[in-house]
This record gives sequence, C-alpha cells and structure tokens, in this order.
Amino acid sequence: MTSTALGPYLHSFFVDYLSVQKGLRPSSLRAYRDALRLFLVFLAADRDCRLTRLTVDDLTLDRALRFLQSLERERHNGVRTRNHRRAVLVGFFEYLARRRPEHLAISQQVAAIPVKRVPPPETRFLERVELDALFAGLPRAGLHAARNRVLLLFLYNTGARVQEVADIRVADLDLAGLRVRLHGKGDKWRECPLWPQTVIGLRDLLTERGVLSRPDAPVFDSVRHQPLTRFGIYKIVRRLTSQVCGRSATPRPSHASPHVFRHTAAVHLLEAGVEVNVIRGWLGHVSLETTNRYAEINTRMKEAALRLCEPPVAAAQTPLRRGVWRDDAALQAWLASL
Repeated sequence: MTSTALGPYLHSFFVDYLSVQKGLRPSSLRAYRDALRLFLVFLAADRDCRLTRLTVDDLTLDRALRFLQSLERERHNGVRTRNHRRAVLVGFFEYLARRRPEHLAISQQVAAIPVKRVPPPETRFLERVELDALFAGLPRAGLHAARNRVLLLFLYNTGARVQEVADIRVADLDLAGLRVRLHGKGDKWRECPLWPQTVIGLRDLLTERGVLSRPDAPVFDSVRHQPLTRFGIYKIVRRLTSQVCGRSATPRPSHASPHVFRHTAAVHLLEAGVEVNVIRGWLGHVSLETTNRYAEINTRMKEAALRLCEPPVAAAQTPLRRGVWRDDAALQAWLASL
C-alpha cells in the first residue's frame, strides 16, 4: 500500500524536482520553502495536529482557498505576495498529481484558483543627466572608491540582476574579448558585451587586488575579501545614489536599487535604437513580453514618434478643400437614390 505521509513528497519536490529537474537557484528555492512552510503550519493548525501527522489527503481545495485568504486577512500580505504563494501551491499540487494520479482533480481545481489582478509595479530608471551627475560625484579616493565606481558601471553596462553580479568570478570575465558570462535564472548562462572603460576598470581593480590570475576569485569583494552578497550590493548602491536621487526634480524615492540600473540599461538601449529582441537576450528575459514593457514606459520615444506624425504647418493652416465628388451632380443623385 502506498504511503500517504506528506513528508516524502515534500522532500522529493525540493531535492529532486525543483533543484535537479528545474534547476532553480537557491533564492527561488527559499521562496518556495517559505510559502510551503506557511501552508504546512496552516494545515496543522486547521487539522489540530502535529506537522509530522499531515498526509496528502489533507491537501484540499477548501484549505488552499482558506490559506490564501488568511495570507491577506491575518498576515496582511499584499496581492503580489498572495499571487506568488498561489503559484507555489499550484506547482506543488501539480507535482503531487504526477506522483499520485488520484489527486489530479484537486490539482486542477487549485490551478483554477484565479490570480488576483494587480497594477504593474512602477518601472523606475535613471535619466542620462542623473547618471552623469552620479558618476561625476562618486568619490575617487578611499578604501573602496575604485570598486564602487566599477560596480555601478558594471550594473549599468550589463543590466545584470543583483544576484548575477554577486556570483561573478574572474573565470567568467573575458577581458580580451570585452564580454562577461552571467549565470541567470533557471540555471541559464548568457554572454554580455562590455564597454572598453568597463574592462579597463575591471582589469585595474583585479590587478590591484592581485587576483587577475585566480579564476575562482570573486570580482567584487567585501572588506573581509569575501564575495559581496546581494544585500551588500544593495546597501552600496543605495548609499551611492542617495544624493543624486534626492536632488531629482521629479518625485521619486531618495535612493535607487541595483534593479533600477537594470531598468536604466534597458530603456537607454531602447532609446539608442537597439532592437527589442536583442535587449531581451541582453537582459536574459525568457519572454519578449517582459522586455516590451520598457517600450511602454519610454515617454520620450512616444513624443518623438508623435512629432514625426505632426502635420506640416502650412497644411494645418490651409482650410480643407471641398471633395471633388461633392460637385458631381450625377454622383450626388445616385447616392440620394440608394
């Protein structure tokens, strides 16, 4: 008789399916872990039993619905968080249906739980004037002045995700070929071109540290010579951009995050006339729809297109001519008879 204990299925879901078959990164695994941990605690409380006593038969549509409701009502989670944890539940129920086909009906019911509509998040990016002011105001002397300058330049050059930057090692750089290999979502690698000034900054930084010939050395390290974490990079970018963003004439937060540099790279590539599909590969987007949103937020390009469509001044001031067909008596008579 097949065991109905929930533990073995959860273990294989994380260890085999998510890690090996889907190749999810550690950050994605932690997101799945946190969502399912909350769900298990909810199930145990609803059944009034220990976590170790839960079985696959405790996974019902009613409990999944009430769990999602509790996220908003009791934990005060936002709609995006609720939708993300709904997606985690759908993934786990689908995996369970593959292992136990008798649970296919419940899996289909959970997959049919609607995603709540939510307005898309604001896509913030830096104007070119702000970027110029930022790099002009960066400190040129200090313990990590060179590292911080190269870090911001690298973020803007590549549009890389913060975790991709944190994971870069010397072996991923091809300074002679002016490119870098980035390890992105879904365990996928992509190459990104580098500007000559980015390569010069990276070479000087690595030479000064004496790690240019060490393939396993991190490109960006901390004061303790450990790889910078995503949180460390966030703090550095927040601190360095606080003054520039605080002086902006447009209402915006007082600092920028590493992801703002990703948006900035995409928008500026689009403004430079780079084809959207090339930008998709540059940023490592799976779907072209994700990249297309940058075209929606670029007001300057819309205004430029509108100017191209403006009528000539002389034509705008000339009164409209009476159509020739209106002076044709025979045609008018035929139209009246219809």
